[in-house]
Amino acid sequence: MYIIVGLGNPGKKYEKTRHNVGFNVIDEISKRNGIEVKKEKFNALIGEGFIGEEKLILVKPMTYMNLSGQAVSLIYNFYKIEPENLIIVYDDIDIPLGNIRIRKQGGAGTHNGMKSICSSLGFKNFPRIRVGIGNDGEDLIDYVIGKVPKKEQEVLRESALKAGIAAEDILKFGIDRAMNMDNSKRNED
Repeated sequence: MYIIVGLGNPGKKYEKTRHNVGFNVIDEISKRNGIEVKKEKFNALIGEGFIGEEKLILVKPMTYMNLSGQAVSLIYNFYKIEPENLIIVYDDIDIPLGNIRIRKQGGAGTHNGMKSICSSLGFKNFPRIRVGIGNDGEDLIDYVIGKVPKKEQEVLRESALKAGIAAEDILKFGIDRAMNMDNSKRNED
């Protein structure tokens, strides 16, 4: 069984922000695989289904980004899966807009949601899919939760789809092959 957690902030105010890319990825996986993500449990919205033979739980923590670890640790401790079967998807300012990076494990970097998860779980050896949102040098808080220009919204939609496919590839082919297939650099046309 796999658990895929997309990080974001609940509420209409944050829906179309860069910080909610993780939620958007969960929505893409949900759509592509007919898994409804609306059951309220573990301070999160969850949906259960299958991709091929693999049982899957999709998760959107409803704790706000900085407290994501509360929901993730509740889910992880309930289902008792292996760390390598917990996949966290989140926005990353250190990756150029439109690129995605799959990693087997790593630190939290500057991402407060990941800091919360690593702290709550007490380990950081779980896969993650980082979705590049870039950084234009403006105030970080305004940048991640502020209004996104229309042109960039399309790039973020494409990135969410690519990251959703990458998550599916991890389940189907394993993380090593998924990293080779899906780690990307956006073509600048």
